[in-house]
Parts: sequence; structure tokens; C-alpha cells
Amino acid sequence: MLKDGISTSSATPRQLLHVGCGQSRPEQLPSCFQTAQWQEIRLDIDPQVKPDIIGSITDLSAIENASMDAIWSSHNLEHLNSYEVPIALAEFKRVLKLNGFVLLSVPNLRAVARHIANDQLSTTLYHSAAGPITALDIVFGHQASQASGNHFMAHRTGFTSSTLGQSLLDAGFNEVRVHEGQYWDLWAIATMQYTSPELFNDLAGVLQ
Repeated sequence: MLKDGISTSSATPRQLLHVGCGQSRPEQLPSCFQTAQWQEIRLDIDPQVKPDIIGSITDLSAIENASMDAIWSSHNLEHLNSYEVPIALAEFKRVLKLNGFVLLSVPNLRAVARHIANDQLSTTLYHSAAGPITALDIVFGHQASQASGNHFMAHRTGFTSSTLGQSLLDAGFNEVRVHEGQYWDLWAIATMQYTSPELFNDLAGVLQ
């Protein structure tokens, strides 16, 4: 049951919209979502990953207003053109309940720029499930995936902590906190009007 976009039933699983989900890997969700309290709904533009909903993060029209308790977005916004970012964030806000939140991560251009300035564009910075990752991959998208024909992996924009935070505030989120991660990435939490302030304490471990 919903009242002003807020769930009033504790027995119903909370709805997690996982945008740009890729292949189904529940074990790779942030630990805060790996409980029976959450039901993952997978959305992706690529039908080959067999999402629950096929679609772009700039058009979530298949999802009702104020129907999601949380959104998890891992390395998606950088795949948009810069002018599309406000459109996607507006869609995130539209589908969230009034006590919901967004948890997202994107590459940290400020951090990777240090390696580029030191002429380390092709130096392996870390290893991921997709293989070694270089500064070139972080800025322009995973090169090996694109070479194999997956052009969804191309990057078209980028963020620093200040520009990511401002983008979320400009989208109308109530409070935003951004943290620099360990793998040349940024993590952000953006809350809605009636999100509990305790959320930031609950998710403190995610932003370490």
C-alpha cells in the first residue's frame, strides 16, 4: 500500500531498480541490497543480458511514478551524452518513492587525470571481472568490450565529485553526499524529501 509515495507495509519486499544491470550477478550488488528485504528489478538497454525491463535510463516510462524504494546505478551515467544526464536523473527521481534514495557510482575523472598527466594512459590500474583496466578504459569505455562489438560500453561524458554532486542537486534531490572510491571511482547517495536521515549512517560502509 502506498501513501504519498511511501510504502506503509513492512511485509512487502522493498523494490530495488537496478539500472544498467548487465548480466545477473546478485552477489555483486552492494551488501546493503543483498538481503531478503530487497527485490531486485533489473533494467538494461541490452536485451542480451536478459533484464526484467529493456530500456534506457533516459526513458523509464515502463515504471510507474513513486514506485521504487531505491535505485542502484553502477557506472551508467558516463555512457550518456552530457545533455542526457539531467534527463536520466529526472527519471530516477520520478520513479522513486518520497522516502527513497539513489546509490550510484561513476568513474572519477579527477583521479584518473593524474595518470594521464604522467603519460600512463595505457598502464593497467587495476583488474576487474572484465580484465585489466587502464586510464583509457576509464575515460572512453572498456576498449576490449568495444573491440568485440559491444558499443554500449563507450563513454560519452564524465564527472568529478563536485560536478556529480551538483548534477544530483540540480535534479532536485533533497541531500547528496559524494565520496571518492578506491578504484578511480566516485560513489554518491542522493535522497528524497522524506528519506530518513539515518540512511547515511546505514550506508556508511558503502562509502568507505
